[in-house]
Amino acid sequence: MRKGLFVAVSSLVVFGTALSGCASQQANQPPGNQTSEQTAPQASGEPQVLRLNLHSEPPTADPGLAEDTTSGAVVRATFDGLTRTGEDGKPHESAAEKVEISPDLLTYTFTIREAKWSNGDPVTAQDFEYAWKRALDPKTASNYAYQLYFIKNGEKFNKGEATMDDVGVKALNDKTLQVVLENPTPFFLELTSFYTYYPVHKKTVEANPQWAAEAKTHIGNGPFKMTEWVHKSKMVLEKNENYWDQEKVKLDRIEFSMVEDENTELAMFENGEIDWAGAPLSALPTDAIPALKDSGRMVTIPIAGTYLYKFNTEKPPFTNEKIRKAFVYAINRQAIIDNVTQANQEPALGFIPTSTSVGNAAFYKDNDIETAKKLLAEGMKELGISKLPPIGISFNTSEAHKKIAEAVQDQWKKAFGAEIKLENKEWKVYIEDLHSGNFQVGRMGWLADYNDPLTFLDLFKDKEGGNNDTRWENPQYKDFLNKSAVEQDPEKRKQLLAQAEQILMADMPIAPIYYYTQSWVKKDNVKGVFVDGLGHVDYKWAYLE
Repeated sequence: MRKGLFVAVSSLVVFGTALSGCASQQANQPPGNQTSEQTAPQASGEPQVLRLNLHSEPPTADPGLAEDTTSGAVVRATFDGLTRTGEDGKPHESAAEKVEISPDLLTYTFTIREAKWSNGDPVTAQDFEYAWKRALDPKTASNYAYQLYFIKNGEKFNKGEATMDDVGVKALNDKTLQVVLENPTPFFLELTSFYTYYPVHKKTVEANPQWAAEAKTHIGNGPFKMTEWVHKSKMVLEKNENYWDQEKVKLDRIEFSMVEDENTELAMFENGEIDWAGAPLSALPTDAIPALKDSGRMVTIPIAGTYLYKFNTEKPPFTNEKIRKAFVYAINRQAIIDNVTQANQEPALGFIPTSTSVGNAAFYKDNDIETAKKLLAEGMKELGISKLPPIGISFNTSEAHKKIAEAVQDQWKKAFGAEIKLENKEWKVYIEDLHSGNFQVGRMGWLADYNDPLTFLDLFKDKEGGNNDTRWENPQYKDFLNKSAVEQDPEKRKQLLAQAEQILMADMPIAPIYYYTQSWVKKDNVKGVFVDGLGHVDYKWAYLE
């Protein structure tokens, strides 16, 4: 995802939610599987209405532009990919009823099932071809276009080195989609369940560039359809009667509020105004976590995600590698976990979470003040400065992000005597500022988009890559990733990825802080909400018992 709230398949982690690798906007995003008990919902005659809080306004409801956990949750509810991650955590046929794979593992042929868009039009293979090429088109400016680089000539087209017709996706007829890959990609059917690979309704998109910004013009092919969007206030999704698998959809409606304050959200839950509080769409107030934990009501699960700070490597003093390292080493991660987040997170001593690690040991010690001071002195000498300039830490609105930033501010002040300024911004503005380079140090969370280390490492492959806000690039790093793409031996591929991570951690354009967990409380009668091990949430099977 690209991206997620508290903690981001690789998506950003924003407190508005994480980028899926999604970005996550949350700080305490809980991970794991909340599988459904296989009992039927009560036949009470009452509408099945699930009430949730989105925490912040989704930046978009367009699958080709979505890059964060908030947008991703809405898109996943209103669209359907060729495959969909099932309650067993594995991809299953969804919009495609059959998949055939060539012996060389390069050509995938999908048979599109009989299905309709929410407006009644048939879903066709052309809808997928159009959507993928649209996301890759440089004019679309999709920050997640690189998710489609596994397709033959996808990267070349996105970078202006090939034509749209060269891209290896083609509708052979209305019901047959042929996809040719650059290299064998064992997780490709996981990718086709990710939102960048969803179809869009061509007539709607071409008729109105803002089609995904309002409920009245939003068209999807998923379990739910959008019927109301009062910006920065609420959103309503209703069961899509045209969905091919509608018999499995038990909810009549999902009602989202958009309240940024976690204390208010928890109070709404305690007062019976919403049915769920906390991750994966929001977070629990850090001050409430000990009591919720002691009460036994809080669910906490680890997920494949990393909470981190990004350095803008084009803005002094973080143009200097040693100074970046100094600031990384001076963070006391365990103190932040013990005193702020308090949800059993693990200190991040590298970028890739333990669950998807390539086996590297810790790249540095936590709270290594002595080494940090030494590196800072060397770096300042190299820059020819005798005093650090004021340092700004930017973060999106969230109690936890603010408390983490205050803790880091205090740690850096004590270690270096530096002037540290905190800059709080609303999620949508914050993410735009990150992408435009309007920051020095910026908070982010990254959740895996698929279960492979590449979902983390790919983020920093290109300086102008969609979510590489650090402006860092390293030719050797890129070379290791390129070699890993064609390496067929799993162990050799793992070694190449490990070497890439070593370069990333040597140059240090980021400051990993902790590996995510997700925590939430819910009403006992809420069943079937599925949160996978990557932190993605799906409401297709949800119901009220």
